[in-house]
Amino acid sequence: MGEASTKVAIQIVKEVAIACEVGLEVAIVVGGCNFFCGDSWISATSLARPTTYQIGMMATVMNSILLQSALEKLGVQSHVQSAFTMPELVEPYNRQLAIRHLEKGRVVIFGDVGAGTGNPLFSTDTTTTLRASKINADALLKGQMSMAYLIAILSEKNITS
Repeated sequence: MGEASTKVAIQIVKEVAIACEVGLEVAIVVGGCNFFCGDSWISATSLARPTTYQIGMMATVMNSILLQSALEKLGVQSHVQSAFTMPELVEPYNRQLAIRHLEKGRVVIFGDVGAGTGNPLFSTDTTTTLRASKINADALLKGQMSMAYLIAILSEKNITS
């Protein structure tokens, strides 16, 4: 990963921190293709789509935990929720708890795709729209950025808010 990619990732996390400081409630849905892309494996191996997408669901949770760590390194409290049950790592998805976290100024990160909905055949866009609707979001913003950029944040030693 190049220096420019790391800088972009750090800037995004800093901007989320600033949004929280000014009182915005922030919920994020992330993808997992930087770790595992189910479609690539289907093409290369003819494995069943639901199986490869279930592996992708775990990748989204991995990225969610990385993002949470990067935010907390800047002092931003955050919680990862997923419909994909992993109680040792993330909270189970709970609409009321997500709203409570947001009201208290915490960022909520929804492990996305199947991890966000519990169904491996749903897209990131579907999950994002569903979660935004369920938490009564006033706005939904979509950005396309590889979460691979955020991986570098954890090794970055000089992140400041």
